[in-house]
Amino acid sequence: MGASASRCRAARVPAPEPEPERALDLSQMPPELLLVVLSHVPPRTLLGRCRQVCRGWRDLVDSQALWLLILARDHSATGRALLQLARSCQSPSRNARPCPLGRFCARRPIGRNLIHNPCGQEGLRKWMVQHGGDGWVVEENRTTVPGAPSQTCFVTSFSWCRKKQVLDLEEEGLWPELLDSGRIEICVSDWWGARHDSGCMYRLLVQLLDADQTVLDKFSAVPDPIPRWNNNVCLHVTHVFSNIKMGVRFVSFEHWGQDTEFWAGHYGARLTNSSVMVQVRPP
Repeated sequence: MGASASRCRAARVPAPEPEPERALDLSQMPPELLLVVLSHVPPRTLLGRCRQVCRGWRDLVDSQALWLLILARDHSATGRALLQLARSCQSPSRNARPCPLGRFCARRPIGRNLIHNPCGQEGLRKWMVQHGGDGWVVEENRTTVPGAPSQTCFVTSFSWCRKKQVLDLEEEGLWPELLDSGRIEICVSDWWGARHDSGCMYRLLVQLLDADQTVLDKFSAVPDPIPRWNNNVCLHVTHVFSNIKMGVRFVSFEHWGQDTEFWAGHYGARLTNSSVMVQVRPP
C-alpha cells in the first residue's frame, strides 16, 4: 500500500526531424558519367525534354556517343547488326548537330511497317484517295489476314478507286548515309481479295524516289482478275528492292481496285495490311 501507486511514465523523446534530402545535381557529374545516366532515358524523352535542360545536356543529346551507347545495349543479333550499321554509316561530319541517330532510335524504322493506317482502322486517314463509283468504304475482313494489326479492309466500287501514300524515309528516322550504304533493302507487301459473289480487279505500283521525287526504281503488279464465286479468296503480293540505287529518299505506294460486275455499292477489290519495311540486308 504504500509503494507509490503512481506509475512513472517514461518521458517521450521526440524523434529528430529528418534532414531534407538533397536533390541530386546531375550537372555536377562528369560528362562521361552523365552520358551513361542519360543512355537509360527513353529516346523520345531525351529529344523532347532532356535536350532543353541546358547547353551541356543538349550537346550530349546531340552527340553520336550517346546514341551509339544506347544501340550497344541491345545484344540481340539484330541489335548488333544495327550497331555495326550505325557505326559504318555515320555522317561525314562527326560533329553534325543534331545527330541523326537520335531520330533513328526514337522512330525505330528498321523492321517497322512505315505505312500508316494499313487496314483502314482509322478510316481513310493518311491516305490520298480518289473515289471511283460509290467510293471507298471500310469493312470487316471476310477472310482472316495473318499478322494484320486489324481485321478490317478498304473496299472499292464499280469504277477504279485509287489511294496512295508517299513515305519520307528521312522523316521516318533513316538518314542519307544509311540509305545510300547498299546495306539495306525495302520490302513491300499488300493483300487483296474479293467477296464470294463478285469478281474484282487490282493494281499495285511502288516507286522509289529521290529528293526531287524523280523515279529511281519501281515495281508494279497487275494480276489476273479474281472471278465471281471465289470463296472469299485473299491474295498476297510481295516484292523486295534489294539493290537500292543511291539517292532514294521517298517511297510512293499506290494501289487501285474495282469490281468486275459494275454493280452499284461496294463489291470491288478488298485491300488491306499494306506494308513497306526497311530491313538490314543479310551479309
